Amino acid sequence: MTVESTVAGSGANGKLGAFYELTKPGVTLLVVLTSAAGFYLGSSAGPVDFILFLHTLVGTVLLSGGAAALNEFIEREEDGKMKRTRNRPLPSGRLEARGAAFFGGTLILVGSLYLALLTNALAASLGVATIVVYLLAYTPLKKKTSICTAVGAVPGAMPTLIGWAAARGQLDFQAWALFGILFTWQFPHFLSIAWIYRNDYQRAGFIMLPPSDTEGRKTCGQILAFIVLLLGLSVVPATSGLTGMVYLIGALLLGLAFLWYGFEVALNRSTASARHVLLASVAYLPLLLILMVIDKR
Repeated sequence: MTVESTVAGSGANGKLGAFYELTKPGVTLLVVLTSAAGFYLGSSAGPVDFILFLHTLVGTVLLSGGAAALNEFIEREEDGKMKRTRNRPLPSGRLEARGAAFFGGTLILVGSLYLALLTNALAASLGVATIVVYLLAYTPLKKKTSICTAVGAVPGAMPTLIGWAAARGQLDFQAWALFGILFTWQFPHFLSIAWIYRNDYQRAGFIMLPPSDTEGRKTCGQILAFIVLLLGLSVVPATSGLTGMVYLIGALLLGLAFLWYGFEVALNRSTASARHVLLASVAYLPLLLILMVIDKR
């Protein structure tokens, strides 16, 4: 093998890795997990339709990856101003903007058609709605108002509805209860991120927090309030008959543990306590979904 071919192969591998990174694999994994949980919980009694389940996950992955890629394309200049994002593929120069935009748009188009053809129209419509709110509402609002967090919580909670709709072909109260849990969870998760990286966001011109809340009283109080609300909503799957007593006990224990960190950040308003909330939120949601799946009725 020649030196030239070795360098070319390394460059190709680096380019593929950059495109993969553009899809925000960590975020996409969480999206897939919530969609998978929604599908399983929305499935009727009896064996799960594995083929339909697989199609749902593939379509969800394509949409999530495409949305992430277009988001990074739109915010490439802002990402270059923040320490936590300046090494992403676009601001670092590892990918060209045109290629990233084409890549993201293609994933979204293919994902939408995939869901429409291989699951059902409702799941595909919810997927498209998720993309529209994420890219055309949440993304531009980040530079205009801190209300963007509430708007961004909508597409963040939609994957569970996509999974449920793919399995059942309709949405009922239990599906919306799951949506409510995911929607509420977004607030302590993203508000803690916004508080930890508040200086970074300010440099990029993102208004993730109220400009007047320089001491974090409102932000950290909201984190606590939403954790309390989340604790209340987390019992609904059990009270509505979707899950049983094992889930209920586990959900209460998880919620109380999460609440501990909520009180901590509300009292201290420190970066360290916000990081504790962030780590707790990352553990809380998968564990709660696992409990739902284990104890599904």
